[in-house]
Amino acid sequence: MALLKAIVAGTAALVFVTGSSLALSSGTGSSCSGSTVSAAPGHGSATVAGYSSDQLGNAAAIVNAGIQLGLNISAQTIGVMTALGESGLRILDHGDAAGPDSRGLFQQRAGWGSLAQRMDPTTSAQLFFSHLVEIPGWQSLPPTLAAHTVQNNADPNYYTPFYAPAAQIVTALTGTANAGTCGTNGDSVSLAAELVAAADTGNLRGFVPDHIKEIRWIAQGKTVPDCGIDTRILHILVLALQTFHRIGVSDLNRKCTGQIEGAGTASSHWINGGGQAIDIYSLGGTGITGADGPSLRLIGLLDPVLPIGSRIGQAQCRVQAGTTLTLLHATQLDDSCDHLHIDVAYTKDPLNPTGNAQTSP
Repeated sequence: MALLKAIVAGTAALVFVTGSSLALSSGTGSSCSGSTVSAAPGHGSATVAGYSSDQLGNAAAIVNAGIQLGLNISAQTIGVMTALGESGLRILDHGDAAGPDSRGLFQQRAGWGSLAQRMDPTTSAQLFFSHLVEIPGWQSLPPTLAAHTVQNNADPNYYTPFYAPAAQIVTALTGTANAGTCGTNGDSVSLAAELVAAADTGNLRGFVPDHIKEIRWIAQGKTVPDCGIDTRILHILVLALQTFHRIGVSDLNRKCTGQIEGAGTASSHWINGGGQAIDIYSLGGTGITGADGPSLRLIGLLDPVLPIGSRIGQAQCRVQAGTTLTLLHATQLDDSCDHLHIDVAYTKDPLNPTGNAQTSP
């Protein structure tokens, strides 16, 4: 399976993760239940922000619990921040003078659940998130205040110093997931139909000019000259949607819209009839740069399933942010830091749904 090495900004640390420990649960057709991440405990002395593999494994359990509940990276970061402040990401079997019955990552007291639930990383995280989402307007609160409201601790600002390392940890972990077979089944019409359904609910959004019409034509079974979209790009788009629930697309087939910009008619959005590249400007309702946490997570999901010869943009944006990715299947290119570019224009090979390592011919 793919080996992804992420050097995280400001941590002077190397995170090693293997695709065999990073798997997506897959259902039937093109549906899936979301990605999982892992810190691959036991792989050398991997650290992020000074935290060990075992601690990162606990952070991964928190992130995964958030993912399975459909919560975004902001919520996941609040969860990791809280556990950092409460236990240093360790499963503590004791409390303190203020809470002698407090246990686990979140130091949850007996009223939160059974001892087994509070000592289990995943279940304790689920308990935390279930309380977090009940707070009116929690998304707009300062992270430390959101955590304080859940934990009911003495100091509402207590968690503030733990936010920065939590963000580093979540960024590292969410850049390492493996796509497995999620989003890699189905023909172009069924994939397009799934995307149109998302567009009709506002979960898939276009830009100016709006390329979503190209997807609608495919879903309707229409063949519009110079307005097609490579089925592999539709797969990628479905995978992104299944993972982030809300996405924004700024470019698909530029030949269809007559856009002469950037690389012009040599662009992967234009050559060979167009539609062999995609530019995504938002994931989970948040604008991306190609170097932020959601972008890294999507890159980590895609690299194992992309055919060799695929390309991913924004390389220099990641370098500027202090993050270096070593990918097995895709090559990286420079592009503007207001979206994430992915293209399959220079390979005719299909997606690799197993995620197994490929070799060049």
